[in-house]
Amino acid sequence: QEPLVDSGGGLVQAGGSLRLSCAASGRHFSSYISGWFRQAPGKERELVAAISWSGGMLDYGDSVKGRFTISRDDRENMLYLQLNLLQPNETAVYYCAVGSRWPLRLTEVHYWGQGTQVTVSS
Repeated sequence: QEPLVDSGGGLVQAGGSLRLSCAASGRHFSSYISGWFRQAPGKERELVAAISWSGGMLDYGDSVKGRFTISRDDRENMLYLQLNLLQPNETAVYYCAVGSRWPLRLTEVHYWGQGTQVTVSS
């Protein structure tokens, strides 16, 4: 088991920033690939960003490249996502996730966080 708790979402104006956090309480977080997905109302869940075990490999969705940054702190069992220049169409529930295969894809996720709502106003 790898319980994950997301936090950091909220309401922000277009162009604003947020920092999401994910706390892992299991003992094997550092051995997992970690990532963030998001799901907007009526849409499929999609990958936002992923980071490999040591942080040496990064993967971003095309629409967020250059604006979002994923990072991890394995000493603290934490995963982060810095979101900059947010746009209204990025309003969604953001979920942290872990898996064991690179690249991290929806079908490869082992555990999910409960999600944190990000709302971007125009």
